[in-house]
Amino acid sequence: MKKYSSKRSIQILAHLLQQYGIADIVISPGSRNAPLAIHFSEVDRFNCYSIVDERSAAFVAMGMAKSEKKPVAITCTSGSAVVNYYPAVTEAFYQNIPLLVLTADRPTDFVDLFDGQTIRQKDVFHQHSYGDFQLLEDSKENAEDINFDIIKKAIELCFEKQGPVHINIPLEEPLYELVSELPTFPTVEKTIKHKEYEIPSNLIAEWHTSQRIMLLVGTRDYSPELENQLTQLVKNHSVVVLSEANSNLNHEKFFKHIDRYIFNFTEEDYKTYAPDLLITVGQNVVSKKVKQFLRSARPKQHWHLDEIWQPDTYFSLTEKIEVKPEVFFSKLLKFINLEPRPYFNLWDVLRDKKDAKHEQFLNTIEFSDFYFFNKASQTIPENYNIHFSNSSGIRYAQLFDFGKRKMYCNRGTSGIDGSTSTAMGFAIKNENPTLLITGDLSFFYDINGLWNQYIPPFVRIMIFNNGEGNIFKIIPGPGNANPNTLDEFIATKHRKNAESLAKHFGFSYIRVEDEITLDRVLENFFKPDAQPKILEVNTYGKNSADVLKAYFEFMK
Repeated sequence: MKKYSSKRSIQILAHLLQQYGIADIVISPGSRNAPLAIHFSEVDRFNCYSIVDERSAAFVAMGMAKSEKKPVAITCTSGSAVVNYYPAVTEAFYQNIPLLVLTADRPTDFVDLFDGQTIRQKDVFHQHSYGDFQLLEDSKENAEDINFDIIKKAIELCFEKQGPVHINIPLEEPLYELVSELPTFPTVEKTIKHKEYEIPSNLIAEWHTSQRIMLLVGTRDYSPELENQLTQLVKNHSVVVLSEANSNLNHEKFFKHIDRYIFNFTEEDYKTYAPDLLITVGQNVVSKKVKQFLRSARPKQHWHLDEIWQPDTYFSLTEKIEVKPEVFFSKLLKFINLEPRPYFNLWDVLRDKKDAKHEQFLNTIEFSDFYFFNKASQTIPENYNIHFSNSSGIRYAQLFDFGKRKMYCNRGTSGIDGSTSTAMGFAIKNENPTLLITGDLSFFYDINGLWNQYIPPFVRIMIFNNGEGNIFKIIPGPGNANPNTLDEFIATKHRKNAESLAKHFGFSYIRVEDEITLDRVLENFFKPDAQPKILEVNTYGKNSADVLKAYFEFMK
C-alpha cells in the first residue's frame, strides 16, 4: 500500500508538478524534507534520485535539466543544506537552466530562535533566482488556496524564464503523518506567456547599409534551425560568423577558433578587422581576446539576441532584441539581400594563414596537455556528448576541432565547482553517451559528483592531471608572485591521482604517462563495458603551460 504525506501543501505541490509535466526530482536526505521525499517517491509519475551532497545534487539536477530541456526539481532539508544549493543556482541563473528549488523549512516563528537547522531561508536566493516564494503552513487561514496559487505562479515562472525559481516550504511537526489516499485537486489552466515578435524596419535598413557584419555566437545548446539560418547567411560570404567550441555550430565557413586567429591582434588590427554591425547570440564567450578586440573596436551598431539577457558586454549595445535567435533570423531572412561582402574574404585570408601554422605546430609537440587535447579531438566517437571543466579545459578545447559532437561547459559563472556533477546529471537523462574532460583540480574539487548510483556504464571521464591548477601558469599575472606562493596558494601543486577514487566509486581506471601509451589505450577506452571508465593522463613536469605559450608565440 502506498503512503503519502498528509501535508496539504505537499499534496498540492505534487499535483501541480504533475500538471506541468515536471517528472524528475533530485532529493537530498533529511528530516524536515522527509515528507516531500516520502510523497514524491510514492507518486508513479515522478522519477526520484537520491543524492546526498546538496551542492552536487543541485549540479546533477542542472545537468539533467540541460539534457532534457525542461525543469527539474530539487529538494533538501532546512538550514545549511539550503545554501549548499547556491553555486548551482547561480550557474543555472546565468545559463538559463530551469531548476525548481524546493527547500523545506522550520515554521516561520522558529527563525532566529536558535532552533536546530534554522536559518533565514526566505528569499535566500533572491539575487540569483527568477522568483522567490514562500508557502503558508497548513494551519494558516486559507493556506490551501493561497499555496495553490503560489505554486502555480512559481512553476510557470520557471518555464517562462528558463531559470531557477525558489519555493520555501515551512513545515510544522508532526512530519511523518501519512495517508493512503489523496484528495482530488482541480485541473490547472496553464497561463505560460509566449512572446510575439515582428522585426522593426530600421534593423533591416541597418543591415543593408552595413558593410562589415559580424555574428559572434557564445555558449548555447545545439540548434539545427539556427545552424541552418547562419549557414544561409555565410553561403554568399555576406557575414563573418565567429563561434566557439560550446557554441555548438558546425559549418566550414564559420570561424570556430577565435583565439587561434586574433591572439596577437594589435591596435591597428583591431581597426582592420572591426565590424560596423555586431550581432551577438547566446551567452558567455570563453575568449577574453575577442572581448578585448570588440571593446576596442566599438562597432557602430550592436544587436544582442536573447529572450532574457541583454548585457552590454562590448560597451556598444544599440539594440536589445528580446526573442529567440531562431525567431529573429527567420524574420530577418525574409527581408534582406545576401550579397557578398569583402569583409568575409579579409577574415578568410587570416584563417587560412593561421590554420596552416596550427597544423605546422602540431608536428612539433611532445607529450603535454596540448598533445592530449589534440589526440582526444581526433579519437572521441561522434555520438558522445562532451562536457569540459573550467578553466584550462574549455580553453584548450577552443583550439581544436571536435567535429559535430555536442559540447558543454558551465560558463554561466565559469567556476570549477560542479563540472563533474553536471556531466553526470546530463548523462543520466541522455540516450547518447557522455564524456567529461576535466582538469585535476576541478575533478578532485567535485569528488561527490561520483557519489551517484545512477551513473550509466557508458560514461567516460578523461582527467588531464598536470599536478596543479595549470591555468595560473598560463594566464598573465600570477607569474609575478613569488614561486613558492604561486605553487602552494594559487596553482596548488599536488601529487594526487584518481586511482583509489575510481575503485571506490565503481569506475574502471587507466593511467597513462606518455604519448605511446595514450595512443594505444584510447581506442579501447570508448568500447562498451559493464562499468563507467576513467582515463587519467598524467602530465606532471611536462611544462604544459610552456607548450601552450610556445604555440601562441608560433602563431604570431
